[in-house]
Amino acid sequence: MKRYCSLVLLLLTVMVWPDVVIAQQMADPTVVITDPAEPELLGDMVSIYVDSSASKSLDEVIAINSFTSGESKVPNLGVANVVVWVKVRVQNKSKYPNLLLEVENPLLEKVTFYRPGENGYKAKEISKDRPFGARGNASQNYQFELYNSGDSITTYYLSVVSNTQLLVPVKIGAPVKVANADLNRDMLSGLYFGIMLVMLLYNMFVLFSTKDKSYLYYILYIISVALVQLNITGLGYKYIWPSNQDFEGYSLYIFPSLTAFTSIAFIRNFLQTKRFTPKLHKGFWIFVAAYIITMINAAFGDKHLSYNLLNFNALPLSLYMIGTAAYIRVKYKYRPALFFLIAWTVFLISVIVFVIKDFGVLPYNLLTVSFIQIGSAFVVVLLSIALADSINILRKEKEESQGQALAALEENARIIREQNVILETKVEERTQELSQSNQELNKTLRELKEAEASLVESEKMASLGQLTAGIAHEINNPINFVTSNVKPLKRDIDMIIEMLARVEEITSDDSLSVDDRKQQVSELKEEMDFDYLKEEISYLLNGITDGSNRTAEIVKGLRVFSRLDEDDLKKADINEGIDSTLVIVRNTLGTNIDIEKQYGNIPVIECYPGKLNQVFLNIITNGLQAIKSKYKDEKGGLLTITTTTEDDMVKVRIKDNGIGMDESTKKKVFEPFFTTKDVGEGTGLGMSIVYNTINKHNGKIDVDSVLGEGTEFTISLPVSHVNIQIEDNVG
Repeated sequence: MKRYCSLVLLLLTVMVWPDVVIAQQMADPTVVITDPAEPELLGDMVSIYVDSSASKSLDEVIAINSFTSGESKVPNLGVANVVVWVKVRVQNKSKYPNLLLEVENPLLEKVTFYRPGENGYKAKEISKDRPFGARGNASQNYQFELYNSGDSITTYYLSVVSNTQLLVPVKIGAPVKVANADLNRDMLSGLYFGIMLVMLLYNMFVLFSTKDKSYLYYILYIISVALVQLNITGLGYKYIWPSNQDFEGYSLYIFPSLTAFTSIAFIRNFLQTKRFTPKLHKGFWIFVAAYIITMINAAFGDKHLSYNLLNFNALPLSLYMIGTAAYIRVKYKYRPALFFLIAWTVFLISVIVFVIKDFGVLPYNLLTVSFIQIGSAFVVVLLSIALADSINILRKEKEESQGQALAALEENARIIREQNVILETKVEERTQELSQSNQELNKTLRELKEAEASLVESEKMASLGQLTAGIAHEINNPINFVTSNVKPLKRDIDMIIEMLARVEEITSDDSLSVDDRKQQVSELKEEMDFDYLKEEISYLLNGITDGSNRTAEIVKGLRVFSRLDEDDLKKADINEGIDSTLVIVRNTLGTNIDIEKQYGNIPVIECYPGKLNQVFLNIITNGLQAIKSKYKDEKGGLLTITTTTEDDMVKVRIKDNGIGMDESTKKKVFEPFFTTKDVGEGTGLGMSIVYNTINKHNGKIDVDSVLGEGTEFTISLPVSHVNIQIEDNVG
């Protein structure tokens, strides 16, 4: 019975794999190759030994002889830093003298093939540490030639090293059959990459047409998915970067991470997660950080750990994305989320099929090996349709919004027409009321203008009165000095005339001798005190000269201050204008207030000199009044005037140590009709005139004041006047 069962098992095996017969031996199974020598998976017909130390040589492995029979078509030894030894006993009974052994896993790091020779085993190594061209064959898989024929059984060994999943799909077949199988696989890959290229070009065209950012993220996603498949199939190393083995080593970790980043960016934009689920929107950053850590570890740490991290991150991220899409679909009925759910569900199914075939649950064939490509192509196509659908949704929403806006406009137009009828009636009613109100307003305006003109005239008269008082006081002193010297001078001149008359009498008396005449003239000079008379006349004349010169200086200063003959724009010296102003206010200083002048070497400026002098007069007068309010009749008052040049601007600073101003007063100081003086003492237009005059000069005036400490006005005037019309704030 036992022999019968073995025979049945042998027949079934031949029906499934017509080219392979297993010599059923408990210790070392033998692969018997017969015609047509099609390549088939031999994982359960080889012996395997795992070198955990990853340091044993072939001789040591043969000596240990701890090989165990394979249990599945594709040995799957997980992800570990080990060396897997594979022993294959081959008997070639086919018509092909030479066979090919192929390890169909381009992701393996290094495969070393040991063939028996005259002096022991000879090794041939294919490794990713070398350029692709050094392999000696054109396949991205690991292929080695077998030389045995007839009834002889030859034992071969393979040592396999991998930083990824240790899958060892071993096949043996005729070279032409292996080449055909590789061609079929590459044709399927070509079809896949053709679909990806078409989808890439299509979405790029739509991106340039719509400028929608979702398409940019999706294009990047397509590129990253294609790069992952280029890496998995080995076609990237074969065709694109064959001489860059370092890049090939890290691309396995870079491309999946880029796919994660682009898929995260795409889903956040495509499903509008920030709008629908702000918290889940932020949660994607956790996965971004996880993949960044994976890439850093691959560059500087353990690659086996990085590969495990890639696998560990992939499932939670996929579930998180599907969960987010499901939440948005269920709660908000957002149709793009449905497309996304379908696409990613199919993709997950393809991944599951791709994985479980490695564990023997499904047959390891061209279809199951390519299932992940089929799934990713389906995702790309379906999401492209979903993007187009989302554009249609946006267009429909836009059309609905425009329709609603049009309806609202029509409704507004109807309401406006109705309101116009009502408004016309009310306008007619209000027109008469407004006409009457306008008459009253015009009357009030005339009265206000008359009042304003009266106040401005009062301000002018006040300034004129101050000017007249200053002039009278200044001129009175030198004039008094002149008039007080005129009377004694007249008296002295009369005495001189009298003395000359008597000298003439003496000189005309012929009865007197020359000596008598001299004697009498000398006595007359002593009598008249002629020497003192000469000194007194000289002193009186000097006093009159000083008084007249002082009067001339005052008149000159008055002319500089008023500039009555210079109403046009002229070049003027600011220092000279300030001095002329101080002449006017000198009578108000008294003996308790000091003036400190700190004049700089400033250029002449284009200005209206008379108007600027009025500005200086108003500010200086206010400063003197503030000082008197603080110090009364005591000493200590100080008014400092400083002139400087800064950046083509002349700056005048007038600072007093008077009572100062609080913030409320400082904010209103330039407002028309604002004054802190008692009723009847001021019009409140002085500082308003100052502000408008500075504006007329395209300048600037700033005020800095501390209550109880004093006030400083800073006037900035351009050296060259630019004619800019500024609205007058007064009136």
